[in-house]
Amino acid sequence: MHSTPALDNRLRLRGLNVHYGGVPAVSALDLDVGAGEIVAVVGESGAGKSSVGSALLDLVDPPGKWHAEEMSLDGAPVDYAGTHIRGRDISVIFQDPQTALNPLFKVESQLVHMVRYHLGLSKAEARVRAVEMLDEVGIPDAEGRVTAYPHQFSGGMRQRVVIALALACRPRLVIADEPTSALDVSVRAQILHLIRDLCRQKGMACLLITHDMGAVAEIADRAVVMRHGKSVETGATEQILSRPSAPYSRTLIAAVPPTHRRIDRFALPDSGAMISDAALESWLRARPGKSNEVPLAVSGLTKVFGGGRLFGTRGGVRALDDVSFEIKRGEIFGLVGESGSGKSTLAQIAAGLLRPTSGETRLLGTAFDATSPKRTLRAYRSGLQMVFQDPFSSLNRRMSVMETVMEPMRGVPPAEAISLVKALLERVGLPAEAAGRRPHAFSGGQRQRIAIARALAGRPDVLICDEPTSALDVSIQAQILNLLKDLRDDLGLSMLFITHDLPVVRQMCDRVGVLNKGQLVEDRTTEALFETPEASYTKSLLSYLPRLPDLQPAALEET
Repeated sequence: MHSTPALDNRLRLRGLNVHYGGVPAVSALDLDVGAGEIVAVVGESGAGKSSVGSALLDLVDPPGKWHAEEMSLDGAPVDYAGTHIRGRDISVIFQDPQTALNPLFKVESQLVHMVRYHLGLSKAEARVRAVEMLDEVGIPDAEGRVTAYPHQFSGGMRQRVVIALALACRPRLVIADEPTSALDVSVRAQILHLIRDLCRQKGMACLLITHDMGAVAEIADRAVVMRHGKSVETGATEQILSRPSAPYSRTLIAAVPPTHRRIDRFALPDSGAMISDAALESWLRARPGKSNEVPLAVSGLTKVFGGGRLFGTRGGVRALDDVSFEIKRGEIFGLVGESGSGKSTLAQIAAGLLRPTSGETRLLGTAFDATSPKRTLRAYRSGLQMVFQDPFSSLNRRMSVMETVMEPMRGVPPAEAISLVKALLERVGLPAEAAGRRPHAFSGGQRQRIAIARALAGRPDVLICDEPTSALDVSIQAQILNLLKDLRDDLGLSMLFITHDLPVVRQMCDRVGVLNKGQLVEDRTTEALFETPEASYTKSLLSYLPRLPDLQPAALEET
């Protein structure tokens, strides 16, 4: 894993309680972080992770309140009556650099203000410190870039500026709250290593608040697993990840997709048993698609945004460049790449939501290109359905689940449709009674199950899954991935699975295509791509993958 630094007790926290209007968010939490040590606080949504960070910063939003029996830095009680605790002694690296930085002010102004306010330096001295900090966090030409505005930096560089702002006053404790969740895999690895190295070099204690077990494995010395506001287990990172003792910790770790090997299914207790209905199975299998047709074929697909009519594609942005691939019946084809690679553009074209500049997509023999009339588009779309990233925004909150799932059922008699909807809900692991409720009454994972049921109601031959689990907790993600695998196996569905999450791709997909700047640089079987990648870009992507230790057999047996 990594070496643990020699520790001096820096943060000591005893008996932390946080509640919101009488509802406990954190209960009796004890926590220690040593100088130069990184302690990860992990758990799923609602575990209380962010409330711990808010309490340490005295930023619990009303009506929330917090109290600790003891909170000390280097043995001295933390007193928020003093104005320089937050920012000087305790600082925070936020999740989203776009909201952490003021877009109206240059980076220089924000860094200089922070340093002058907390350290009392002159303007000239503060500017020197600002340039030094940008240089420390790895921004090229720090002297020149210090006068830039936040929007003039890339996402990864903006996060480096946020880190510079957090560390400018040499705080004793740094709280990193999901510092890499908005970043691509390569940038994520760089930012994590930067945080680790700076904390080691400066002797700063770091509290890493995250749901990313890969980040924990890469840089954390110890981990605290939280559930329902309580610590269920604390220990060395390697021990927590490979030999967890608490049942919840074992379940949580078992849900994390392995990066270095493929498994058939995630070893999880299912949240809802899927109930098969003979009438439903017969109805779903009676799809119009012909078994001898390739479900989805993409040929020479190019998409250029802008450029104008006069100059054609010249001067425009080439989002896709001559992309071709096929998806066989019952095959899950993964499409991966970083932000700006063209994944979402390809998904929209494949779904018939966006016309290509040139090339075509062919669904069960029906072609769709730049000149296809609307009637062709309707026929094309009839054989596919989409599962989107955010189930809450993709479901109409004014419609009941019954109305939502029934909507794609064209020409089905009402009584039969009602029966089919209830059977579909049970097929995806939800009770039939859920049909009478609206989306807000369900959790994120349940809403995604509803979205999958709605997609199945269209009896598709091809399911386009666009980041279908990226908004879900790790255990819910595992349940949804198991469900999608079962549906593929039982119904012979073909899937275009679009994601930036490489470990998920390894577990889900039969073949993988790698997009880089609009070009398909590699298209191979999943195991071949992960074991012996050929394209230099693919090798670079895979090199950033964290390797988690295997969950020991004894722990798996108890899960």
